[in-house]
Amino acid sequence: MASVLVPLAEGFEELEAVSIIDILRRGEVEVVSAGLREGPVRGARGTVILPDSTLDAVMERDFDLIALPGGQPGTRNLHADPRVKMLLARFRDQGRFTAAICAAPSIFADYGLLAGKRATSFPGSIDPQRGDFQYSEESVVVDGNVITSRGPGTAMDFALTLVELLQGPARRTAVEQGLMRPTRS
Repeated sequence: MASVLVPLAEGFEELEAVSIIDILRRGEVEVVSAGLREGPVRGARGTVILPDSTLDAVMERDFDLIALPGGQPGTRNLHADPRVKMLLARFRDQGRFTAAICAAPSIFADYGLLAGKRATSFPGSIDPQRGDFQYSEESVVVDGNVITSRGPGTAMDFALTLVELLQGPARRTAVEQGLMRPTRS
C-alpha cells in the first residue's frame, strides 16, 4: 500500500491538510499525519487536530510521498524545523515524491527542490523571477517527482492528483465519483 507523510506544524492551513489526508485515505493510501511535537496542533484558523504520530516517531520510516500543507505561520514553522529539511533531502535523493501546496512550495524553493522544475504556489509566497525554476499559475503542477499547488481552493485537485500518482487514474476517478465531483474527460 502506498504511504504518505503529512507533517503538521502550528498554523497549518486546515482546508489543505484535511483535504490531503481525507482524499488520500479515500484513495486507499496510508496517510500518517505527524506533529512537529507531541499533542494536538492548532491550525491557522483555530481548528485543532490530533496528529497520528509525532515527526520524531516516523523519521526513519519509508514513505512514498511527503505532502506539506501551507498556511501561516505553519509554513514558517515547517521551514524552521531541521527535521523537515532532512526529510525533504532524503525524499529528493531517493527519487520519492515531494508535494507542497499554498505557501509551502517556498520551502522547496529555499531547499533547492524546485531547481530546473516547473512549479506553482500561493501568489507572493515565491518570487516568480528567481530564475532557478519556471513559475506557473496552473492549479496543480507536476514536474517529475515534485508536485505543487496554489492554495486552499485547489486542495481537492491537489489531493486527487496525489491519488492518481500513487494509485492510478482509475482510483482517482472512483474517489472523484464518491465525492460527487465531476470527473475529468
